[in-house]
Amino acid sequence: MKIDRLVSIIMILLDKKRIGAQELAEMFEVSPRTIYRDIDAINMARIPICSIPGVGGGFKIMPNYKIEKNVFTATDLSAILMGLNNLTDIVRGDELINALAKVKSFIPAEKAQDITLKANQLYIDLSPWMGNRHTEEFLAIIKVALQENKLLSFEYADCHGNKTSRTAEPYQLILKSNHWYFQGYCYLRNDFRLFRLCRISNMKISTQTFMPRDYQKPQLEFSDVLKELQIKIKIRVHQSVMDRVYDYCSPEDISSDSDDYFIVQFPFIENEYHYDILLSFGNKCECLEPPHIRTEIKRRLQDILSLYKN
Repeated sequence: MKIDRLVSIIMILLDKKRIGAQELAEMFEVSPRTIYRDIDAINMARIPICSIPGVGGGFKIMPNYKIEKNVFTATDLSAILMGLNNLTDIVRGDELINALAKVKSFIPAEKAQDITLKANQLYIDLSPWMGNRHTEEFLAIIKVALQENKLLSFEYADCHGNKTSRTAEPYQLILKSNHWYFQGYCYLRNDFRLFRLCRISNMKISTQTFMPRDYQKPQLEFSDVLKELQIKIKIRVHQSVMDRVYDYCSPEDISSDSDDYFIVQFPFIENEYHYDILLSFGNKCECLEPPHIRTEIKRRLQDILSLYKN
């Protein structure tokens, strides 16, 4: 049960006179059964929520109830602040800052130092060391377009570097594996597309609004498919690149070979992306097995060498 969802439900009920289980379920992307469990948990916290059956019914907080500061424990408040602090750093906005201020108002003075200390024990910084610096700017533009149902226009480069002009209806911002995307309906393709922010340039928000259409969220979980395609190859790696190897392997896949080298059972799929990973280790990595992948790496290295012969 997510404490941030419980807090959000409480805030919604304090703000609205009445709201239905289905509406809450769609809002938080959970089942109505989960919402009923959340309501039970809030009632157990002594916040009196009553249920009104029938058409036009729903949940509401009993009239004249005012929330008390001692509803949340120090651990609850630390967890909420931890999430909100990092979220406001990633996606800036007045509403997030206001939410943070509201939560801080629940902190008793005698527990403020301890709660602040715990809330600062996790810090997430997704800003790049180098490269595309437009991400924060684009996030702010997309966020406004999402809130106001406004079209976005931009240049988009595909995986081969070819650029096209796009106009899209934005529907969702997504952070996946340290990369930002937005899901939108592309007018050029007449279909929903997932756009990676680092491939976008010249983004502008239009004054033209759109009527939101029904859509399915993008499929972002491919672990089962990857397991079917993935094999383990045997590579010998110098210690100087082991920090990068740990990005792809777990410690149990790694054993010492000498003072300076390690033998690694490396997860691998036979595609451009994974061959590029191996080649990026340069002369600090040698593929030992299987033979056909070792042969393919040789061929690729010969192709690279041919570029520099002249």
